[in-house]
Amino acid sequence: MVSSSHEAMHRIFQDYPGLFSRVSEALSIPFPQATAVTVLPNDVTETRPVDRRIDTLLKIDTEAHGPFLLAVEAQKKKDPEKPASWGYYLAYLRSKYRLPPLLLVVCQDRATAEWATRPEPIGFCSWPSLTVRPIVAGPHNMPVITDPEEARADLALTALAAITHAANPDIGAILEALSTALRDVPEGVADPLVEFTAQGLGNRPAQYLWRKLVAVDLSFYKSYISEEIRDEGREQGRAQGRAQGRAEDILLVLEQRGLAVSDDVRRRVTDCDDPEVLRHWLARAVTAPKAEEIFEEE
Repeated sequence: MVSSSHEAMHRIFQDYPGLFSRVSEALSIPFPQATAVTVLPNDVTETRPVDRRIDTLLKIDTEAHGPFLLAVEAQKKKDPEKPASWGYYLAYLRSKYRLPPLLLVVCQDRATAEWATRPEPIGFCSWPSLTVRPIVAGPHNMPVITDPEEARADLALTALAAITHAANPDIGAILEALSTALRDVPEGVADPLVEFTAQGLGNRPAQYLWRKLVAVDLSFYKSYISEEIRDEGREQGRAQGRAQGRAEDILLVLEQRGLAVSDDVRRRVTDCDDPEVLRHWLARAVTAPKAEEIFEEE
C-alpha cells in the first residue's frame, strides 16, 4: 500500500515501469521506446555511515540505443542541498552500473518545478565538471486530462497527471475523467491507481473530492480507500441509529408521563444528532414538569 503523497509520486513508476515513455512523450522530450524495464535497488549508500537512497531506480532497455538508468525523485519543495545529492546519485550510478543515468524529478507546484528545472553546474568558476540537468514533470508541463476517453487510453499517465495537478483549479474535472475511465476496467487494474491517486493528492481538498468520487460506486472499487469509506459510512450509520433511538426514548418517556409534546418539541428532539445533548435531554425528561423544560439549560 502506498503510504504518502511523496511515495505515490515516484512509486507509480515502479508499478507502471513503461510510464516514463509516456511521460517523455507528454513532455515532448524524445526518448527511444522501452523494450524492457527492471526495478533496481535504490540504495546508493557509501561505505561510510551516510545513508543515500534514490526514491525509485529503474533500468530501461531500448532496442535502438540499449539500456539506461532512470532515477525518479519526488520533490515537494525547494531544497538547496538536493542538486548536490542528485549529482552524487548520477555519478554513483554511472560508476556502479556502467550505464547512462537519467534523472526525472516529479513536482506538484510550479515554483518547485521551475527551481528543479534549472541546470546545476558542479565545478569551479566557469568550468563545470558535472552539470545536473534533470527532466522535470510538474503542473507546468504535464497534460491536463479531462476527457474520460483520453484518460482511458493511458490510465497511469492520467493518475500521475492528476497527482501533479493536485492544486490545479481544474482538478475536479481531471479526477472525474479518471474516475469515469476506471469504472470500465478490471478491479485489479483500477485498485492500485485509485490508491496512487488518493495518496498522491495528499491532504489537499482534491483528496476529499477523490474520496467522494470513489464512494459513488463502492461495488467496483475494492482498494483500501474504499474500505475506509465503507467503515466511515458504517460508523456514521451506527451513530445516526443511536441518535434516532435515543430521540425516540425521550419522546416515549414524555408521553408515558402524560406530558403534552408539541410539534416544536418533537421536531427539535428528532433533528438533534448530538448523543451527549440527547443523553442530557433524556435525563431531564424523567423529571421535567413540562416537555419544553427538557431544553431549559440549553
